[in-house]
Amino acid sequence: MAGGASALRQDFDADVHVARMREDGYTIVENYMDADQLAGFRAGVEPLLGHYRGRNTFEGRTTERVYTLVARGKVYEDIVGDPRLMAIIGAFLKPNFLLSASHAICIYPGELAQSLHTDDAFYLVPRPRPALAVSVIGAIDPFTAENGATRLIPGSHKWGPEEVQAVREGRMAAKPIPLEMPAGAIAVFPGTVVHGAGANTSGKPRLAYTNQYCEPWLRTQENFYLAVPRERVAAMAPEVQTLLGYAITPPFLGMVTASHPAKTLDPSWTPAIVRQAVE
Repeated sequence: MAGGASALRQDFDADVHVARMREDGYTIVENYMDADQLAGFRAGVEPLLGHYRGRNTFEGRTTERVYTLVARGKVYEDIVGDPRLMAIIGAFLKPNFLLSASHAICIYPGELAQSLHTDDAFYLVPRPRPALAVSVIGAIDPFTAENGATRLIPGSHKWGPEEVQAVREGRMAAKPIPLEMPAGAIAVFPGTVVHGAGANTSGKPRLAYTNQYCEPWLRTQENFYLAVPRERVAAMAPEVQTLLGYAITPPFLGMVTASHPAKTLDPSWTPAIVRQAVE
């Protein structure tokens, strides 16, 4: 990851995006990825496509997913831990929050609309409540209403369980809007927002990705300890290692036999405050 907080662009204001999320339930960050990153994303994922289709209507019978994306190249690591995104998510989740899921999504022509849902529904904490997770959907191809742009219901992050169930069953006339956005943009929203992928009625595939994050005390969707080889994690930026769980959430969540998990990557590792004292 390049540069930490100092890498924040001067034209980027995290507070503006946080305010939009609190009010509307989502925000869109344009120019999140530049042309080189978009090209690198495509080049890295292209050999992995063409082998898989969703196993059910929720995954999409005409949709292809590449899981554990964070482990498949530097460009994917960078977009997972970009300081702009971390500044937004940090307003909603506790320090040392975790990456919960990371995968590419290619929706092919003819795919039907995904059922409306929330991304943190598997955390069985009653609504309404603060989000326990934050989701990111990134456009590699431009998102349009015709090619399967994510549909989202603004304000639904404030709903209780009755409203969510009613809209899913068609008993409530809340209409989702398509998140139309250019290539390189991301949509960020709390896991409590009602949304779903749109139908692809165009003649071309629509490539995107999702990175999802959760509170550091929750179980992640993907088990990155098993999915990402330790030697690959050791070569990642410390911030990404933290996202993958190689950190301690106070007082001691995440320890490995009473030691810091970073020591499994480097036995000589010591906490920063100790390193400073030694130096």
